[in-house]
Amino acid sequence: MTDSFARPGKIIAVHLSYASRADQRGRRPADPSYFFKVASSIAASGGTVERPAGTELLAFEGEIALVIGTPARHVGIDDAWSHVASVTAANDLGLYDLRANDKGSNVRSKGGDGYTPLGPDLIDARDVDPADIRVRTWVNGELRQDDNSSGLIFPLAQFVADLSQHFTLETGDIILTGTPAGSSVIVPGDVVEVEVDAPNAPGAPTSGRLVTTVTQGDVPFDDTLGSVPAVDDTQRTEAWGTTPADPSTGSGSGSVPAPEPVEGSGSPHPEPVGGSGSLHALFPDLRAKLEKAPTAGLSSQLRKRGHHSCFIDGVAANIAGTKIVGTARTLRFIPAREDLFKSHGGGYNAQKRLFDAVGEGEVIVIEARGDATTGTLGDILALRARTRGAAGVVTDGGVRDFDEVARIGLPVFSQGAHPSVLGRKHVPWELDVTIGCGGAAVQPGDIIVGDGDGVIVIPPSLVEEVVDAALAQEDEDAWIAAQVEAGNKVDGLFPMNAEWRAKYEAGR
Repeated sequence: MTDSFARPGKIIAVHLSYASRADQRGRRPADPSYFFKVASSIAASGGTVERPAGTELLAFEGEIALVIGTPARHVGIDDAWSHVASVTAANDLGLYDLRANDKGSNVRSKGGDGYTPLGPDLIDARDVDPADIRVRTWVNGELRQDDNSSGLIFPLAQFVADLSQHFTLETGDIILTGTPAGSSVIVPGDVVEVEVDAPNAPGAPTSGRLVTTVTQGDVPFDDTLGSVPAVDDTQRTEAWGTTPADPSTGSGSGSVPAPEPVEGSGSPHPEPVGGSGSLHALFPDLRAKLEKAPTAGLSSQLRKRGHHSCFIDGVAANIAGTKIVGTARTLRFIPAREDLFKSHGGGYNAQKRLFDAVGEGEVIVIEARGDATTGTLGDILALRARTRGAAGVVTDGGVRDFDEVARIGLPVFSQGAHPSVLGRKHVPWELDVTIGCGGAAVQPGDIIVGDGDGVIVIPPSLVEEVVDAALAQEDEDAWIAAQVEAGNKVDGLFPMNAEWRAKYEAGR
C-alpha cells in the first residue's frame, strides 16, 4: 500500500452501476454510461470540501476507485483486471443545484475543487477478488452506505474493457465505479468517511478511512457569466436519496435528512430554525410572517393557487389561543395486529425515536387513521417534545393525559382526550414518510400552520408567496373593516370595486 499517487490524466466516472442504487432511482441501465471529472477536483484524506454560497444540495457518494496500471486499449473483459494496479476509496461529491444545468455531463455539478477525495491508501489489485470488494460510508460516525462489488449491475472489469474500446486508458487514470444506495445530502460541519476494503481476502486489505469535512463557502455565483444554481423537487428527491421505508427502522436506506432551509425575503444569511432531522428549516423572517398570518388567509391563498386539500380536518387545539408554525416530522400508525405490535410496538419504537429526534421549531404530525379512540401521545412524550423545542404536535387521533399535556405547555391539535393505551388500536410503524393526517397528505418538511380555525399544510415551494399574499390581504381586510365600522355599506367595498380600490391604494 501507499499513501500517495500521481495526479491522473483522466478521471472517468460511472453514472449508475449498483443494483441498490438503480432500485432506489427506479431505473436500471442496459449498459454502463460515463462522465469525466477534472483532475483539479482531486483531494486527499483529511481535507475539506466547500458547499458554495447559495446552494443546498451537496451530496456524498462513496465509491470504489480503480487506478490503471498498464495502458489498456481494446482489451477483453477477461484481461481487463490485469490492467488495474490499485483500488482505493473515493467520494464522488456532487452539487445537485447545478445538475439540471449540466444535463448529464456533470462538468459543474461534480467538477468543483475538492469534489473527488481519494485514498488514503492503495490496495494492490492483485490481492483482491474484483467481485468481492466492499465500500462503506459514514456521516458523522453513522453508517450510511454498505455494499459490495458483487452488487454491481456490471462487473468492475467490464468498465475497463468497455472504456478501452473508445480510448486508451493510461497509467494513473482513475475510474470511479459508481455509488450504492444511501447517498444523500451533507451540510457544513458534517464529516464524511469512506472506506474500501476486502474483508475476505488474505490480510483483509483496506484503503483506510477517507475523511472529508464540509465547510460553507461565501462567494456567490455570478449570474452574468453563466447558469447559476437552481433546484426543484426532482433534484431534492434524488439528492436526498429517498427510498422505500424500512418498517424495522422507520426510515429509508438513505440518510436522515439534514435541514434544507426555506428562506424568506429580506434576510440573506439568517440562521434557520429546525432540527437535524427535518427536510426544511424556516428562517426567522419567514417564521415571523407565518406567525402573523391566519390559517384562514393562508388557505385562501392556497385555494387561489389550485390547492384545495390543505386542511387537516377534525382537530382542535388543547390550549385555547394556540398558534403553531413549523416544519413537519411525520409518524404513521397502522391498525393493531398482535404479531406486528410484538415486533414494532415495544422497545425503541418509531414513536419514541421521533419524539427523541424532533428538533427546535418542528411539528410532529401523526397519522392515526382519524380514530379519536386512540391515545397517540401522553405526558412523557409531550414533555420530551417540549424539552427538545418542538413547535407542537398534530394528530388525527386522541391524546392521553390531556390535561397534563396542556399543563406542560406543548401545543397539540387533536380530536380530543382519550385514555387509550398504545397497542389497543394501532402499531407505531414508521417515521419521516409521507402520511395522511385528517384527510391531508403531509410530507416531511411541509410547512404546518395551526390556529383557532384549524391546521393547514403548505408545500415548501409555495410558502413564501402564499404568506406574503395572505399578509397583504390581511392589510386590505383591516382597511375594509375600518370602512364598514365607519358606516359604509359592504356592497362594492367587500370585495372592493374600482372606486374603493383607488381609495385604498391612495391611502397606502
